[in-house]
Amino acid sequence: MLIPSLGMAFPTPNPLLYIFSNTSQQLASQFPQLYFPLSFQYSLSLTQMALKLLPVSQIPSLDLCCSSRSPREVEMEQRRFEVAKFAVIGHRGSGMNDLQSLDQRMRAIKENSIVSFKAASNLALDFIEFDVQVTKDNCPVIFHDDHIFCEENGTVFGEKVTELTLSEFLSCGPQRDKKGKTLLRKTEEGKLVKWNVEQDDSLCTLHEAFVNVNPSLGFNIELKFDDYIVYEQGYLVHVLHSILKVVFEHGKNRPIIFSTFQPDAAILVRKLQSTYPVFFLTEGGCELYQDVRRNSLEEALKLCTEHGLQGIVSEVKGIFRNPEAVRKIKECSNKLSLFTYGKLNNVPEAVYMQHLMGIDGVIVDFVKEIAELVLDINGQGMEEMLQAKNFKPQFSQQELSFLLKLIPELIQI
Repeated sequence: MLIPSLGMAFPTPNPLLYIFSNTSQQLASQFPQLYFPLSFQYSLSLTQMALKLLPVSQIPSLDLCCSSRSPREVEMEQRRFEVAKFAVIGHRGSGMNDLQSLDQRMRAIKENSIVSFKAASNLALDFIEFDVQVTKDNCPVIFHDDHIFCEENGTVFGEKVTELTLSEFLSCGPQRDKKGKTLLRKTEEGKLVKWNVEQDDSLCTLHEAFVNVNPSLGFNIELKFDDYIVYEQGYLVHVLHSILKVVFEHGKNRPIIFSTFQPDAAILVRKLQSTYPVFFLTEGGCELYQDVRRNSLEEALKLCTEHGLQGIVSEVKGIFRNPEAVRKIKECSNKLSLFTYGKLNNVPEAVYMQHLMGIDGVIVDFVKEIAELVLDINGQGMEEMLQAKNFKPQFSQQELSFLLKLIPELIQI
């Protein structure tokens, strides 16, 4: 499929129908970070110009267009990427919200909010992970669920986040200067409940996160797409350009990782830029989808090696069910990094086991407890902490090998 070679958002999902009524100088001044070299052909008049259409393989990397670095320097930087120590990543900031959980920690701070991100920045975390979607008017916002639900004057309404304008999205939930619509959330059982937490906050944009969160804290930006929609390539490029524009304008020296469950989006964001590593998210076979690339660690490894991605983020149960996959991932020619996510990452023993297995990092909800646990992966700090809390497992190599074989039998969930 052909797509326009321009790093900006299109007002229509079909970019082939879009014609700019502007001059190249005006475009360059309006979009300096995302301005690609364009080939124009005159259409209708001297001020109406149609974009030249290019195959995806011919789209220049965004960071090469916006940077003075040579392609060789960018390539070498990508090859050098590796996780220096066992990393702790705060899930949706200071942890996700489970509004029906009996554990108060799951309802302490509003997930994916500036308040949550700032609280996480005060802990010994390497990154925070959050979900980014793009509104109908091309603004990247931070929100996990595909649909957002609100109540106003007794009337409940819901809509896909991507079908709302920015102002419509931000009108949901608490407001800084006025009363907003009551924010609701749909449970796994399909019931709508009020999104009540101890520390609430308004919804936010990706731009606000960059501006308001300590720049030393890394961002793991999950590119969020609907699991059950087959996206046109042009639409994916449109969404990714909107996100990349904000990242390149405000990323500066902040550590940033992109991740996504959407295989084509992962491939495209790797092609569109080379500054930041791209990780492929997978459930590791715990759930099955029509797209086979999502259905196993082996498929995730294949996708990463074929398209030059830098890492995999797996559901931790997928790793424990198939521990042999860790060796294959770590020994592949790409030298991939491997993170995990999931509820088991809130269990200290499970985190310690992953450290022994060679996992590079864990995405966690109980950020304070796990961050305190992981003191210094290169020294004895972590082991001393575990021992002090009386739950350090004492394994010989033979026992560890046996346990890794036993774990898949134990985790039948």
